[in-house]
Amino acid sequence: MYKLFFFICILGSACNYGQSKQDKQLEKKLDELLSSKFSLSEPGVEVLAAKKGEIVYKKAFGSANLELNVPIKPDMVFKLGSITKQFTAVAILQLVEQGKISLQDNLQKFVPDYPSYSQNITIENLLTHTSGIKDYMQIDYQEPYLERRDFEPKELIDLFKNVPLEFEPGTKYKYSNSGYYLLGYIIEKVSGKSYSTYLEENILKPLVLNHTYFDNSNNIIPNRVNGYRKDGKVFKNADYWSMTIAYAAGGLISNTEDLLKWNEGLYSYKILKKETLEKAFVPFKLKDGSVIEYGYGWILKNVNGIKSIEHGGAITGFLTNEIYYPEEKVFVVALFNCECAPKDELSVDIASFALGKTFQQEVKVDTALLNEYIGVYTLSIDTKRTITITNENGQLLAKISGQGTVPLIFQSDTKFQFKNILGAECEFVKENGKVTKFNISQNGNFEWKKNQ
Repeated sequence: MYKLFFFICILGSACNYGQSKQDKQLEKKLDELLSSKFSLSEPGVEVLAAKKGEIVYKKAFGSANLELNVPIKPDMVFKLGSITKQFTAVAILQLVEQGKISLQDNLQKFVPDYPSYSQNITIENLLTHTSGIKDYMQIDYQEPYLERRDFEPKELIDLFKNVPLEFEPGTKYKYSNSGYYLLGYIIEKVSGKSYSTYLEENILKPLVLNHTYFDNSNNIIPNRVNGYRKDGKVFKNADYWSMTIAYAAGGLISNTEDLLKWNEGLYSYKILKKETLEKAFVPFKLKDGSVIEYGYGWILKNVNGIKSIEHGGAITGFLTNEIYYPEEKVFVVALFNCECAPKDELSVDIASFALGKTFQQEVKVDTALLNEYIGVYTLSIDTKRTITITNENGQLLAKISGQGTVPLIFQSDTKFQFKNILGAECEFVKENGKVTKFNISQNGNFEWKKNQ
């Protein structure tokens, strides 16, 4: 859900913040990058970069409304999708500080009729996507157009609560919106207030987040951009979804500057104690001792020694990404109003420019060896999923079923990454002199076998 930039005189806006020479170079690089990706006749992006809390880049590119030909301006608001999970996690941690709940409390304490399946599902499991509860967005419901209907939280919970657990809580990581939907309901049960009222009183107002709202299609929300999808080469209005479906897992709407204020507000320790916030940024440890890349509401990465605290979002019509580099004190956020936007690619490029560092170092691999890797690979646990490796002018490309084509970046003769997809470590494997598979390590190990 992100990305931006245009002809500034039209799209209006890079503010001059007393820029240094380095910041002016950053502006030039980002202007060139983003203006090459977005035109006024297409959906676009809103981007912000800050260093030590000071904005060094803030611009927008593309159209906020294709039908009215309205350009995006840098203060317009976008659906955030799963960035909302940070707000939900902080609300839960506030209740923990107040002694009203414990991270080790059982889910059934707050939702008594939720089946336990003889397992102990804790608040911490919900926060870290280790509960085993199936993602309610991935369930095949019998009712057509369910996403268009407004729900009370308990009503939707009742629709997915009887789906069996996918694994024993605490033994695996599997991203699940269900956990955060349940956390929103728990906030209501414990506080005696609606989720929106609790966040308004305890997070939005204290941090003066005046451009952050609970999305509702019936409400008039100032500067709200339209969301789009792409059907072939044609842009379409995004499909309608009731935002009661997203709720505490993805229901907020905001702009880049409010997200900077959110990040700065957290580190002011106005709404959470320092020791509590730091717990949110500790990777969760599974029962077997292995560590995942998720804390409480944030993804935690360490790529080539560069640590980040981040989260992205994807919701009908929008893509978003927010990344904080604590050691460098660099914050970047990109908000896109099309599901088709190259979010991952641009997020890595924007962050790389802002940091002045390269995330993916590439080494040269012999052409004869590259040709040995060409072929079709099938995921061992899901044979419907394939990756086809081809060689085009000495560059290996991976065509991922249902996801498009991505270049391979080699770190050695056998180890590689997909370009601008950080945190996925991959390696080709030879057996008896022949390439038989490659393995991907990213929140688990995945084997892709080569079709012989």
